[in-house]
Amino acid sequence: MKKWGNTGANLPPLVFLVLLIAIWEVTGRAFNIPDHILPAPSSIGKALLNNMPLLWLHTKMTITAASVGLVLAVFVALVLSVLMNRVKMIKRVFYPLLVISQTVPIIALIPIMIIWFGFGLLPKILVVTLVCFFPLSVNLTEGLENVDNELIDLLKVMKAGPWRIFKSVQMPSVLPYFFSGLKISATYSVMGAVIAEWLGARAGLGIYMTRAMHSYSYSSFFAAIFIVVLLSMSLFKFTELLAWLSMPWNRIKEE
Repeated sequence: MKKWGNTGANLPPLVFLVLLIAIWEVTGRAFNIPDHILPAPSSIGKALLNNMPLLWLHTKMTITAASVGLVLAVFVALVLSVLMNRVKMIKRVFYPLLVISQTVPIIALIPIMIIWFGFGLLPKILVVTLVCFFPLSVNLTEGLENVDNELIDLLKVMKAGPWRIFKSVQMPSVLPYFFSGLKISATYSVMGAVIAEWLGARAGLGIYMTRAMHSYSYSSFFAAIFIVVLLSMSLFKFTELLAWLSMPWNRIKEE
């Protein structure tokens, strides 16, 4: 049986990444590229180690905003998708508004939220929720519409209850759509939190990056970028693990 997270499939991108970092380091040393133009990976690593306690304090704030906002986005998307699936009038009213909401630049809404809610954690959570709930809502709505109604009717004829119908037909049909949207939203959550912190915050990786730029400490700036990438990839892989655990029938297909 194929195992989740097959190391053979992950090996080529890892080798390419290591090669790219090696070329970056060698090129920087060979041409004496200064840190204020492009810091070398070794310089970024030193900044990461030297500033680890401070980076950890800011990272905790970003993780909190991203995780709480993502959970809230999942809840809002579930409720809204179910309502749009059950009541077609709600879908006709709200679905176009969902699409329109994505045409408004989120960076334009952040100052308004800071004015309304201050520089604390709440506006960051709301920004992450706004960024994340759209992919979830669209995928969940599509998943609910693609449920096989003939199977539902068959189970009703066989006197199956609502829980049996949900467990046997609706949930297996919707879960692939849900996790497809969740993978996108998980990576968006960290980005949304950092952008919100960038424009106004007391703590977080976004405000750390702003201060590093203003002090011309570009090695520290790239160290924060490394942590943002690491957080995003960790959330993506965690979502893949949840999908692997939640859909055992996909594991059977991989045998």
